[in-house]
Amino acid sequence: MTAASLRTAHTADLAPAELRAVRSLLDAAFDGDLDDQDFEHGLGGMHALVEDGSGLLAHGSVVMRRVCHRDRWLRVGYVEAVGVRPDARRRGHGGRVMGALERIVDRAYDAGMLSATDDGARLYTARGWQRWPGRMSALGPRGIVPLPDEDGGTYLRPALAGPLDPAHGLLFDWRDGDVL
Repeated sequence: MTAASLRTAHTADLAPAELRAVRSLLDAAFDGDLDDQDFEHGLGGMHALVEDGSGLLAHGSVVMRRVCHRDRWLRVGYVEAVGVRPDARRRGHGGRVMGALERIVDRAYDAGMLSATDDGARLYTARGWQRWPGRMSALGPRGIVPLPDEDGGTYLRPALAGPLDPAHGLLFDWRDGDVL
């Protein structure tokens, strides 16, 4: 078997067949619980892909979001669509993907954020991501929409912005589907 290689590429540089492979991997990784809007949320930014002779083993992407905190709009590298092919799990591929995405977040954004399942949270907290304990809302088409259902599932990686104060909420830009 060929050694697994890691590469990063912008969505614009991925061929249609590569995007289909990413979607197929994510469908398998999330047991079919990934809809079209979830997939779309991972497009338009940088992708980290781990591949070997058998194909795509792991994927993750980071896209820019705007998040207001303490009256300042931050450029946030929002990590999306992190998944490992089921037969390739527990071999460090998810960590390699996250290492590449964290490098991008740390160098290009004010902070990093992501939304995690309970299973995924173990990977992120082991890498230093911290659960956001404060409130969250989104600036929707009709104004500010509180997001109480998202409490406890958002993690952050402070970068250039320094620590964020949980006494002040996070106001996310709007997007269709799940806002976070």
